[in-house]
Amino acid sequence: MNVAVVMGGYSDESVISLRSGQLILNNLDKSKYQVFEVHILLNDWYCLIDGTKYPINKADFSFTKDNQTIKFDVISNTIHGTPGEDGHMQAYWELLEIPYTGCGFYQSSLTFNKRDTLSVLSKFNIPKANSIYLSKGDAIDGNEVAKELGLPFFVKPNQSGSSLGVSKVNSLEDFDKALEFAFAEDNDILIESYLKGREVSVGVIKYKGETKVMGITEILSENDFFDYEAKYLGKSEEVTPANLSEEIKNSVEETAKKVYEALGMSGFSRTDFIIMNDVPHFIEINTNPGLSPQSIFPQQAAYSNMPMSDLLDNEISLALQRKLIWKK
Repeated sequence: MNVAVVMGGYSDESVISLRSGQLILNNLDKSKYQVFEVHILLNDWYCLIDGTKYPINKADFSFTKDNQTIKFDVISNTIHGTPGEDGHMQAYWELLEIPYTGCGFYQSSLTFNKRDTLSVLSKFNIPKANSIYLSKGDAIDGNEVAKELGLPFFVKPNQSGSSLGVSKVNSLEDFDKALEFAFAEDNDILIESYLKGREVSVGVIKYKGETKVMGITEILSENDFFDYEAKYLGKSEEVTPANLSEEIKNSVEETAKKVYEALGMSGFSRTDFIIMNDVPHFIEINTNPGLSPQSIFPQQAAYSNMPMSDLLDNEISLALQRKLIWKK
């Protein structure tokens, strides 16, 4: 079976994606799969073999080597950000009838949009921060924002990952800079009230027909919040499993599974919460979580005693099941 491990992307998260892709390449069972490393970059799509780049034919997502056209039976998708975490590549692969790992194109598009995700989850009574949604060019009054949400508050791009463009505003003097930082990532932004509590990240997957929590990790950031530097440059401590009471642990696990199922998810995911007054409040869901050595999801897999090779086998199995559904 030809498996394309697809990595890269068009955003600043591509560097992290390339690291995630290496973990998948190292853990796929080579006795079961013929594994290919595929890079999707803004100006270059190619399969990398022994240092040589073989261009991807966008008409059918194949490549040619030694006058032989090689097609893929399944795609292991580990692109963070656009176009592999926002539904674009998934819709393209679906049109080509090539099964892919992770959630479907609609779920990818939905969950990449923070505003729309919050809107859907509000129907399921998931606790969350109060928020204001704005677009570039809208009139923005910092005093009105502070009056409605209180200080401090967070300013976030609506569609972005890895905490890119996110700022915590402690004083209105910081507001304009935070807006500029967020709008540099996206034309739409979300301003959210500050939730004071413990931050946890929860890995959830669909495994052998069941929604399973991999583990709960507490985030102890050296910075003011869990920003890009804390995530990837060692400025945080991540404790797996989180030291929670049994009651709170059960509440976090049940809420994480409820979010996963409410959004119609499949595949790997990581959902972030702030536990405030013993209640987990939803922050965001990541549908293509990082798999680099610094990432949380592999820590949770190790804690659950689930070899990454088994998890990847499960992902490929789910992808092939999706293709059977398309055929119906």
